[in-house]
Amino acid sequence: MNLSLKPATAEGETLVDLATTPLRELNGALHKLAPDTNQTLWKIAHPAGRHAIAAGLDVPVTIEIDGPVGYYCAGMNKQARVIVHGNAGVGVAENMMSGFVHVKGDASQAAGATAHGGLLIIDGNASARCGISMKGIDIVVKGSVGHMSAFMAQAGTLTVLGDAGEALGDSLYEAKLFVRGSVSSLGADCIEKEMREEHKALLAEKLKAAGILGEVDIAEFRRYGSARTLYHFHVDNVSSY
Repeated sequence: MNLSLKPATAEGETLVDLATTPLRELNGALHKLAPDTNQTLWKIAHPAGRHAIAAGLDVPVTIEIDGPVGYYCAGMNKQARVIVHGNAGVGVAENMMSGFVHVKGDASQAAGATAHGGLLIIDGNASARCGISMKGIDIVVKGSVGHMSAFMAQAGTLTVLGDAGEALGDSLYEAKLFVRGSVSSLGADCIEKEMREEHKALLAEKLKAAGILGEVDIAEFRRYGSARTLYHFHVDNVSSY
């Protein structure tokens, strides 16, 4: 595979310029890495909003992307650390299993959708349906999230330092939602819940993982979760389905 690589600037560092290297070749090279590879740091230049950069990884390496990315960056990620120095398109970290994804800008719709594990940090805002159908991922959004965030969220946590749009947590299962700002409206079966000590400890753990514990007051957050009235069909709740 003939990647257009620049000379490494440090041991284990590989530089790839997507202005000259086809994205398919980059992803192919990343997929072929062995678990014990010494190519542990990849720096990607000129992403120019291309889709599916660093998707489908299953190796403990770090990918730093210098610029904005398109759809499904770091989708299906396992083990890898992916850092985006820019904005991200639809479905960043979609179906992530483990690892770490950090967007140092804004994210479009469906950030962290269906993801089973790992940590997703978004420094800016996230658009609609952030965390839709999440199944165990931890998402920390330092800005605000759009409408229908955590729709059908089954497990994991969504922490929002800003505001939340309409229908937060619609048809929620057992994911835990923490919002510091205002909530436009709650979705079907989502209610505000008591913030007990174990929930404060859980929130502190997620803020620490995101590197912002101590920068915000845990007392300013409110917790939202499932009222559990839609788990089983009942005719009295038919209008909520």
